[in-house]
Amino acid sequence: MNGVSTLLIFVGLFLLGGAISFRKQGMPTGVVALLGIGSALSLVAGALRLEVWS
Repeated sequence: MNGVSTLLIFVGLFLLGGAISFRKQGMPTGVVALLGIGSALSLVAGALRLEVWS
């Protein structure tokens, strides 16, 4: 596991936590969806950069 994949996974989890928090606060759906999409893309990119797949 290198630094870039770790960073991407960390950012993805951070954005996911933000999306969950914003949803509980009643923020607009667009903001929550944007955070969710960003989180999913970051987590997928981090998982694909893992050296397990090589």
